[in-house]
Amino acid sequence: MCKRGLVPDEVTMSTVIHAHKMAGEYEKAEMFFRRWSSESDTRLEGHGRYSLYTYNTLIDTYGKAGQLEKVSDMFNQMLREGVAPSVVTFNTLIHVWGKHRRMEQVASLVRMMEEFQCLPDTRTYNILIWLYREINEIDVAEYYFCKMKAEKLVPDVVSCRTLLYGYSTRGMVTKAESLIKEMDESGLVIDEYTQSAVTRMYVNAGMLEQSWCWFERFQYQMDSECFAANVDAFGEKGYIILAEKAFICCVERKMLSVSVCNVMIKAYGIAEKLDEACEIAVGMERYGVLPDYLTYSSLIQLLSTAKLPEKVLYYFRKMQAAKMMIDCVPYSVVITSFAKDNNLHMVECLFREMITSGVHADAYVYSTLIDTYAEVGNIQQAAAYFGLVTKAGLCASASIYNSLIKLYTKAGHLAEAQETYKLLKSLDTDTNLYASNCMIGLYSDHCMVSEAREIFENLKVRGCANEFSYAMMVCLYKKVARYDEAHRISKEIQALGLLTQALSYNSLIQMYISCGKMEEAVKVFQKMLESSTPPNDVTFKTLKVILVKEGISNIEIRKLESLRRSNPRDCLNRWYRALSLVVTSDGTTSPHNIGHSGTRIHPFYIDRF
Repeated sequence: MCKRGLVPDEVTMSTVIHAHKMAGEYEKAEMFFRRWSSESDTRLEGHGRYSLYTYNTLIDTYGKAGQLEKVSDMFNQMLREGVAPSVVTFNTLIHVWGKHRRMEQVASLVRMMEEFQCLPDTRTYNILIWLYREINEIDVAEYYFCKMKAEKLVPDVVSCRTLLYGYSTRGMVTKAESLIKEMDESGLVIDEYTQSAVTRMYVNAGMLEQSWCWFERFQYQMDSECFAANVDAFGEKGYIILAEKAFICCVERKMLSVSVCNVMIKAYGIAEKLDEACEIAVGMERYGVLPDYLTYSSLIQLLSTAKLPEKVLYYFRKMQAAKMMIDCVPYSVVITSFAKDNNLHMVECLFREMITSGVHADAYVYSTLIDTYAEVGNIQQAAAYFGLVTKAGLCASASIYNSLIKLYTKAGHLAEAQETYKLLKSLDTDTNLYASNCMIGLYSDHCMVSEAREIFENLKVRGCANEFSYAMMVCLYKKVARYDEAHRISKEIQALGLLTQALSYNSLIQMYISCGKMEEAVKVFQKMLESSTPPNDVTFKTLKVILVKEGISNIEIRKLESLRRSNPRDCLNRWYRALSLVVTSDGTTSPHNIGHSGTRIHPFYIDRF
């Protein structure tokens, strides 16, 4: 046309723009429109004006391209030129603004439709129902559904499916069932996407009988993706028997696919049935279904969590044998699995293999390696890996700094830990609680009160201080003989309900013994027993100090200690009663434990227990 000197008219221009829009070529559409506008005698700046169809096409094109300002400009031009918008115009505008969550503009457009006496059609209401469902205002979506019927418009299958999905995902069982009944009476077909949402609704509500009846109603209409969604709905909540039944139905219908197998593996993983999960992967080959990246990565992750590094390696090798593109993620899982097993040889071998194969280690892999050597106190090797981080040009991450702080804490390297902690705080993220607790523990070891207190108070302000934070501060104040502060922290940790671990109980018991408050120490031991927190060797070693101070003989103490081996259950009761008898509320020897001649008769009472 151009070669022949023919100027494309508006219909041609609209057709070309529409073609570009349908192909997703929004920039080309705009370029063509601009060129046509500048060359055509019918451009907007001239004497003519565009047709309604052209305006609708341009608004839709700009909307799909996300150019909201141009959408608004084009609509305003349209109104200025006196071109009355149609229901198609409003539907397009409502959809564009709603998709970008600009609900004020949506409400304004709905009001404008009334002003122009442009009656909404079924598509208008469908768009509004969908938009308000998506922003979790299901009551407004429901309002428009009812308004549509009040205006004598019959809801179509899209209207009903959209609202039913909203009811299902929000667990609105009664309303969902009412709408399903309405759809059945109208002969509207429920699609597979909505069907699986209803299954999940019943499962989440614990209505297992209804969920299975619903599944059975549709099982002969499902494709493999729908089977996968239903199996996942059952398996995700741990209803493994129903997941298995759905899986068997899928096999019998010859609809098995890799996605169905993957969700069944996921279900077995949630139910901690790892052997069965592995059997699914083995059985896939019998049905001609090839495992994919997700199949192997899921198995690797599950087996790693279960601390089965050899099995992790087996499936990793199968993944490699299948010539799959292996990135850093599966390598990191396998390396972490052997790191947790303290198999440093395999950790080293796998890391070298990864580098040799051209896979670049990320910050997570390096933090795992540093953390592994921090656990065994190998500072030199951990530092070497940190050097590789710098050499690789990776920005040191919070996970790497945490691993380094852990390393320096174990090695007692205060200066290095302090410097790393500063670097960690400089990152644009909340300082990790673990790192902060490491620093409190390190400062406690060096009796650095003000530094530890600063971190501790900061954690409290942020609401992050945990049991370990409090326990370390109790230890610190005990070390520097600031017992009033230690007692205050002790009361705080108990009032907050954070006292749950033997470490914390031991810290409090040791602190009270150090300041001579024996009865307080015994009370803490009593709370420890009431909370069913098992005492450990440190607990009994600490409590032994009370018995020794109160004059219990070594022979009788050994009798109590032997109970830990011969009768662990009775041991705790005997220890507590022995401690209670030798300590009174003022911390002095109980008068009930003194004989007529003033001689202590603890053995008499101990033997009576």
